[in-house]
Amino acid sequence: MNKKILKIVIVGLMAGLCYISFVFLQVKIPTPGGFTSFHLGNTFCVLAALLLGGLPGGAAGAIGMGIADLMDPTYVVVAPKTMILKLGIGIVTGYVAHRIFHIQHLKGKDLMKAVILSTTAGMLFNVVGEPIFSYFYTAFILGAPENAAMTLASWNAITTCVNAILAIIIASAIYMSIAPRLQNNGVLKKIAPKE
Repeated sequence: MNKKILKIVIVGLMAGLCYISFVFLQVKIPTPGGFTSFHLGNTFCVLAALLLGGLPGGAAGAIGMGIADLMDPTYVVVAPKTMILKLGIGIVTGYVAHRIFHIQHLKGKDLMKAVILSTTAGMLFNVVGEPIFSYFYTAFILGAPENAAMTLASWNAITTCVNAILAIIIASAIYMSIAPRLQNNGVLKKIAPKE
């Protein structure tokens, strides 16, 4: 199979996993400024960035969770914010994984450390960016009262931290278990970003 087609297929697969894990593995929390949630969508956004690189991984997260937001009446108004933040998660994770650590050349404990640090970098971007971006998006773009926007941002900070911890643990574990198999059969070499 052509490398480009394989990469597009895997972006689609990861977008689908982002969608499914956000929609079906989610606990919604209503606040005065809107909804926030505990979910596993970021897990597959980060995993996609580890496998494919930053931009394709971020695109998978943006597409999957963006579509999930568009299909849900409670989240439809925040879909643009979601797409921007998920793209950012992928870009940061992929940059750290592939440009700083070069994870495609690491093995064993060095690979595990690099994967955990890369996923942590992407999730730190989200932990900082989500509440800040959420506040400004809710207050200034959606026109919610400042108190409501601040309440939503506060709840987002809590749920985003929990989601980040889950994403770091689960995505790192999945990557560490599938990377050797993908490496052995040549798939990882076809989909990993070029140096």
